[in-house]
Amino acid sequence: MSAETVSRDLTPPLAPPSPPAAQGRTAQAGQRGIAPHAVVIGSGFGGLAAAVRLLARGYSVTVLEQCDRPGGRASTFHQDGFTFDAGPTIITAPFLFEELWALLGRRLADDVTLRALSPFYRIRFHDGSHFDVSDDPVAMREQVQRLYPGELDGFERFYAHSREICALGFEALGHRSFHDWRTMLGTAPDLVRLQGYRSVYGLVARYVRHPNLRIALSFHPLLVGGHPFETTSVYTLISHLERHWGVHWAMGGTGRLVTGLVDLIRSNGGRVRLNAKVAAIDTRDGAVSGVRLTDGTRLPAEVVVSNADSAATYRDLLQGHRRRRWTDRRLDRARYSMSLFVWYFGTRRRYPGVPHHSILLGPRYRGLLDDIFHGRSLPVDFSLYLHRPSATDPSLAPDGCDTFYVLSPVPHLDADIDWTRAAEPYRQRVAQWLERTMLPGLGRQVVSSRLMTPLDFRDRLGSLKGAAFGLAPVMTQSAWFRPHNVSEEVRHLYLVGAGTHPGAGVPGVLSSAKVLDEVVPHGRVWAGAGR
Repeated sequence: MSAETVSRDLTPPLAPPSPPAAQGRTAQAGQRGIAPHAVVIGSGFGGLAAAVRLLARGYSVTVLEQCDRPGGRASTFHQDGFTFDAGPTIITAPFLFEELWALLGRRLADDVTLRALSPFYRIRFHDGSHFDVSDDPVAMREQVQRLYPGELDGFERFYAHSREICALGFEALGHRSFHDWRTMLGTAPDLVRLQGYRSVYGLVARYVRHPNLRIALSFHPLLVGGHPFETTSVYTLISHLERHWGVHWAMGGTGRLVTGLVDLIRSNGGRVRLNAKVAAIDTRDGAVSGVRLTDGTRLPAEVVVSNADSAATYRDLLQGHRRRRWTDRRLDRARYSMSLFVWYFGTRRRYPGVPHHSILLGPRYRGLLDDIFHGRSLPVDFSLYLHRPSATDPSLAPDGCDTFYVLSPVPHLDADIDWTRAAEPYRQRVAQWLERTMLPGLGRQVVSSRLMTPLDFRDRLGSLKGAAFGLAPVMTQSAWFRPHNVSEEVRHLYLVGAGTHPGAGVPGVLSSAKVLDEVVPHGRVWAGAGR
């Protein structure tokens, strides 16, 4: 069934039908008192959060998703009795989800059960030692003293610094629009004081000396597509974010949050259409006028919010519009995140000694990172993230079985790698290494298997160059320098998701939708003005 030709509507069964021709409802939006229509392109967490916020602000909302299931990178699939979350698996700052439910008069806890994890994850070093990260300060101090004598003072001073950066970068500015350069200028003194000009690794190295501890405190940019030696130290806020709000798991899988948001949108009159691929954003007199689908359908709209990749939004969806800032030339010269190789697999047995989240480090750190972000070929070694959700939630696997995915950062598609040939040999190398280190007998235990490569990020998820997180989070592509939440090119076009401010990661994309409350006119104001 083609995603380009079939559109499945998730409107609630009892919802009133649309007027003849989908345009009818919005053609009158200029009339006083009629709710203006907002189209949201993409149903990732950023797009779904945007839809909720627009509904709460008086808009009629349609979400368009090009794939056959909602969620974008956060979608879920079922195979051979196993449930797999395709993308994000670590939930921090759960209050951002709670806000969305509260906006529409519901409670998150009534629809989704979040379970706090401790430890958050285990970091396994190549020498076989490991470091468990948790929100238990006593356990963390004891672990540092035991494994890294003499480092405790620097460790605690680093966390104090991370707390300050989080207070500024996430709590104060994460949901603020940076489309006005004066906002960026106003933050400059604090950024200098907090040494935001350093890299994440550079800041960590000022506080601790042991190589393993430096790795444990600096790898976090990889969670949002950044090189720890090049990403601004503002991203050390992740350390405090985790410690303060915890790391959680949505029982039933991360996809429960997606289906919960879809149900929230539907029950408040919004529409979510699957297999509905947008071909172009239409404009008139310098402002959006709607969108066109690949099947020729046109949906007029007063507001368009793109949760698609920001580079693809400008390059592909605004082809007919003259762009002043985000030209093809500028997008080609921009720096992009790495891509990902993901192997989803289910085993016929359980591995009770394997934690829910594990970071498995290879023999190299900076050298491997340089190969991933700047190399032209597939590195000979790797570091991995191993996800075993059935450690917390056995419902995701058949009785006596385990659900896994293992993720390896790899170069994006500018590298000279033919993934149609390289994928299976790479999977075998990863499987052999897991069998030697964490999962004995793995080769005989796998009963379900599926791969995702950079080609999927390009072809199925629409990411330029197959970059899994869009633009890299370096200083010159952050805050005001990133594509703005308020489009610089077209009026009434807004951006949410990983490619705009504040950036990638679940808290980041949810915060990008929260920015809309600041920059999008309230629907009642719009309708009352008769625009």
